[in-house]
Amino acid sequence: MSAGDTEQDTQAQEPAPRRKAGGGIVGAVRETVLVVAVALVVSLVVKTFLLQAFFIPSQSMEQTLDIGDRVVVSKLTPGPFELHRGDVVVFADPGGWLQGSTPPQRSAVGSVVADALTFVGLLPEDSDDHLIKRVIGLPGDHVVCCDAGGRLTVNDVPVDESAYLAAGVAPSDSAFDVTVPAGELWVMGDNRAESADSRFNRDKAHNGFVPVDLVVGRAYAVVWPLSHWSWLGTPDDFASVPGRTGVK
Repeated sequence: MSAGDTEQDTQAQEPAPRRKAGGGIVGAVRETVLVVAVALVVSLVVKTFLLQAFFIPSQSMEQTLDIGDRVVVSKLTPGPFELHRGDVVVFADPGGWLQGSTPPQRSAVGSVVADALTFVGLLPEDSDDHLIKRVIGLPGDHVVCCDAGGRLTVNDVPVDESAYLAAGVAPSDSAFDVTVPAGELWVMGDNRAESADSRFNRDKAHNGFVPVDLVVGRAYAVVWPLSHWSWLGTPDDFASVPGRTGVK
């Protein structure tokens, strides 16, 4: 056996260097922190550009949405995708619509934690400065209630709202005749008798209309509680209404 072979054998038999006892724990902690940080960044990006969860605080959208429901909102509508009549949307208060609302009560620590988790999208918005309603009129639409048959009309076409109004619910207990300005929407809640919507905010900013720029996005699914899980699609009720079909 050559001297070179003997040296190689000796090196091969030397035990591998031992890890420090704390090295595994430190590595695991570092990896966990990295995974959590990446998850938070991804969640924040998703919330900012794609999806956001909202909590339903009132009865204004019953029977479609109940108090306590959590809905997922697509922030791509309006934007890359058009907003249509009949879509359910979340929007920021145009000014004075929520004067009587009471924000949820939390402790100081609870508020900080909830605000942080909401900011990154891990908790739904409490909607204390947002509203959720159904789009009835797009920019330029002539919306009237009601015709001789007690139906709401859009651009002189009667609309059958049975897809989302509870049986026996009137389209509106108060008459109105409006033309939606450019860049704005006319919105109404599905629980017409209990919804302080465009009809009842004519004395506020924008005369009861909602600027498209204030729309966060279109609600497309109820995700919690599981017993209420459902899609919130665009109903066919407005399919025969003439004029523009959507807005970005």
